[in-house]
Amino acid sequence: MKKSVFVKNVQIGGGAPVSVQTMTNTPTYDVKATVDSVNRLSEAGADIVRVSVPDLRSVAALKKIILETEAPIVADVHFDPDIAVAAVEAGAHKLRLNPANMPERAIKNIACAVKERNIPVRIGVNAGSLKKSVSPVRLAEITADAAKRLEDSGLTELVLAVKSSDVKATVEAYRALDKMSRHPLHIGLTEAGTERSGSVKSAIAIGALLLDGIGDTLRVSLSGDPLKEVMWGYRILRAAGVRNDFAEVIACPTCARTEIDVTAFAEKIESITANCRKQLKIAVMGCAVNGIGESRGAEIAVCGGKDKSLIFKGGKPYKTVENSRIFDELTELIKEKIGE
Repeated sequence: MKKSVFVKNVQIGGGAPVSVQTMTNTPTYDVKATVDSVNRLSEAGADIVRVSVPDLRSVAALKKIILETEAPIVADVHFDPDIAVAAVEAGAHKLRLNPANMPERAIKNIACAVKERNIPVRIGVNAGSLKKSVSPVRLAEITADAAKRLEDSGLTELVLAVKSSDVKATVEAYRALDKMSRHPLHIGLTEAGTERSGSVKSAIAIGALLLDGIGDTLRVSLSGDPLKEVMWGYRILRAAGVRNDFAEVIACPTCARTEIDVTAFAEKIESITANCRKQLKIAVMGCAVNGIGESRGAEIAVCGGKDKSLIFKGGKPYKTVENSRIFDELTELIKEKIGE
């Protein structure tokens, strides 16, 4: 088990649930816009929100943002050690550094400020930030070495990350780093791209690591609205079986045997259960080939027929209904199970 750190009131590592992070994309100096963004992301389920701090104007704004929000705030600082120290003093709940672009001589000053405030530091080394290309294992070694230097400066509350825009390289780097360190790991694929392609690449990389038991917190890095990052973070956690506090809708891919509009029913059910925070498995199946078996494994299900379909409840046949009544019957059972 990895060590644990706390970012305000959110535990990372030590057996805690994998937390979902994202990052604002508003100008940090625009306090109102950034506060609104942080609150919107937090309401959507983001456990931790990161904010870029590129200059002193942003440092001044950061202090106000922290006072006006409830979410744990991570200050993301590159290149300038003085801004890193100032961000810590402004009240950041965690500091994100990349040793590849931070002067070595400044680490001790940053360490002193961090220790005084008793907050964790994320050491994030991205492949794109290095002066030359290195192997995934070497990327992990660079990160572990940086962590050792901070430990030598008295810092023990660390979170480590090794990211690349390449799926295979990212997975290999994290697998190597996992064996090198007991510090909790922040996993993700950097510069993944737009939602269309980046969500798939992120799901493969993050999912592979989660299935290996690697990862204590994650971010799905997508171009565009960070709300999408939160949504995909939870989707990946659920698909990997790491979280089960949701309604899972199983639906067949449909074929010539299909007698009901599986797609329409499944999409409607996904919509009405989108905010469900209870474990619930619902199956929408178009025929009896796999329908009976899947329905027996679900708490609520329909196995489609030509004119009438069989509704299952608790894995057992419940009633036969006209196809025009399928959605109403499923909705009533869902309400009964989880409430409106």
